[in-house]
Amino acid sequence: MTISVSVRQVVGPEDAARRNTQGLREGFVIEALFQPGEVNLTYSHLDRMVVGGIVPTGETLVIDRVAETGTERFLERREAAVVNIGGAGRVGVGGRDYALGFQEALYVGMGEGALAFSSDDPAEPALFYLLSAPAHRACPTVHITREMARKVHLGSAEESNARTINQYVHPDVCESCQLLVGLTMFEPGSVWNTMPAHVHDRRMEVYLYFGMEEATRIFHFMGEPGETRHVVLKNHEAVLSPGWSIHSGAGTGRYAFIWAMAGDNMSFTDMDKVPMEALR
Repeated sequence: MTISVSVRQVVGPEDAARRNTQGLREGFVIEALFQPGEVNLTYSHLDRMVVGGIVPTGETLVIDRVAETGTERFLERREAAVVNIGGAGRVGVGGRDYALGFQEALYVGMGEGALAFSSDDPAEPALFYLLSAPAHRACPTVHITREMARKVHLGSAEESNARTINQYVHPDVCESCQLLVGLTMFEPGSVWNTMPAHVHDRRMEVYLYFGMEEATRIFHFMGEPGETRHVVLKNHEAVLSPGWSIHSGAGTGRYAFIWAMAGDNMSFTDMDKVPMEALR
């Protein structure tokens, strides 16, 4: 078994403003995350976040040592969260097996050891979405169901953004060192996410869009408020968002997304809102 790792360097706002579409995608978009029988990781220099897709279709797939972290074991100085957006599967860690159904999550504390991923039915494999950030202390490993998630209802049908934010890795749900992870679902007819826009220079964020039809696309907006750009994303594509960038999008059809943050502040509401008239 091999682990594929790509590395993304930090892209500054001046650089991003000059990039064409391909340049923006190379700097921020993560494609082809979920490949049958493979472990695909992206190591971002934005708060050292690791974003991964794991699809077990036969043998158990294991993440133990990732050279890019510079440690003997992947979780030696890291915490992680795993969200399953596919068929039923299992994650083995710390001497225990955790069964993860669709849209269930597992928070894994620092120092827990190797991660082992398997699918209950290889014909309908689990799609494990992995997020990992550096940690300075160990927190308990917790299996998180959708029922356990803290639910926040935002937006309205009139604004086309009525949505429910399911906060999975959050201080009111489970303890973590710096990771915050959640899943946002939309009411029928609502297409806008994270609008009005905001930035939060104290932490980075990454979005994974999923639950989309083949022809559905997300127009994801990014960049400084006065220098916005956009990229077009399809199902199972992720996009990195630096602290200086807005991160908002609109879909041409039904979709959901998983958001994750790492950085200085654990408060979900720590954000600098951008007035609509400031967007350009």
